[in-house]
Amino acid sequence: MSLSLLSWCLSRGSQCGRRGSALLWVCIILSGLAFPAKGTGATEAPPLAARRFALPQPGRVFTFPADHGSHPEFKIEWWYITGHLVSAEGQRHGFQATFFRRAGVTQPGNPAAGLERPSSLFGTDEFFLAHMAWLDVGTGTFRHEERLNRHGWDARADTRKLEVRNGNWSLKDLGPDAEGKTTLELRGGIQADLRWRMTLKAQKPLVVFGTNGVSRKAQEPSAASHYLTFSRLSVSGDLQRGSKTERVEGEAWMDHELSSSQLGQGQVGWDWACIQFFDGRELMAYRMRRDDGTTDAFSTLAWIGKDGRVTQWGPDRFRWTGEGQWKSPRSGGAYPATVLLSVPEPDGSPGPTLRLEPLCADQELSGGLGGVPYWEGACRVRDAQGNEIGRAFVEMTGYAGNLRRAL
Repeated sequence: MSLSLLSWCLSRGSQCGRRGSALLWVCIILSGLAFPAKGTGATEAPPLAARRFALPQPGRVFTFPADHGSHPEFKIEWWYITGHLVSAEGQRHGFQATFFRRAGVTQPGNPAAGLERPSSLFGTDEFFLAHMAWLDVGTGTFRHEERLNRHGWDARADTRKLEVRNGNWSLKDLGPDAEGKTTLELRGGIQADLRWRMTLKAQKPLVVFGTNGVSRKAQEPSAASHYLTFSRLSVSGDLQRGSKTERVEGEAWMDHELSSSQLGQGQVGWDWACIQFFDGRELMAYRMRRDDGTTDAFSTLAWIGKDGRVTQWGPDRFRWTGEGQWKSPRSGGAYPATVLLSVPEPDGSPGPTLRLEPLCADQELSGGLGGVPYWEGACRVRDAQGNEIGRAFVEMTGYAGNLRRAL
């Protein structure tokens, strides 16, 4: 779901001073300031608040491959991949790759035009942000990098199919393989010495979370998204570290969300997890945290069966608690060291308490949400007996500062 990265898209600073211009660009975008069009005599564009954007509608019928692509009628959209990999030499890794599209201060182009936009090399109708992170479990090294570009020759997304690019980072739909499985290609990296190229194949049908196609996040009807997920993708590809190239294989999870507003009044942070069990099932959970310390009524847990069938539950049926504490040496944020997630079985009967343990304690993304860092990283999943029964990614926000005040 990457709610933290939704907010990163709305107010994202850079993690290092040399990229401070990115923070300036985001501040300009969010303020709704004018972007004068050169040569047009324009001095002011309508603020974002005055724009009318689509809201998720119940019963929407999705059409593919087009609905895997971009939707300019929505204010914000993202394609988000997390995964666990093992190299040919047996080294374990975790990775994240996220591509964002956000409306700018001018009206979006015609969706029917695909990649076509006005003739300018750079536009202000859309902005594209991207994020990459990599964890080397053996050394405990966690690295990440962000980018922000205006729509143009170096950043864009197709409306007819999944093909999104930000510089030399890209995610695209290669079409179905011989068995009819959706096949994607991901190219990414971090700085100059870490690069990867991966092929991802859907092992299970696409899932649409929510009620009648709408995933609610708060009391306000506008705080919602269309939430599409490939809960299990096989991954194979090449990892280049310096002059060395290694073969990597594993599994990934992919979210694609389109929205125009998600957060509601009184929400100060959130916790999210995606879990892939070794038995072929998956689980997704998000807990919206309120300023009085309670869990918002629109928090959700969803089981995905081996056959792809989805069973969803509200916050009265699951419990998310933290155990222990890890304190960031950079931000001072105090995060749960381990997450305990008590869940019902898909049939509603009492279920297990899952223990989500980070593969590395320090997977905090500094710079963060409106200046507030957050934690998101690869975890192992254990049962009550201590057996490792799956792998997960966990996201925790609002532990290193007041997120809503920052946003």
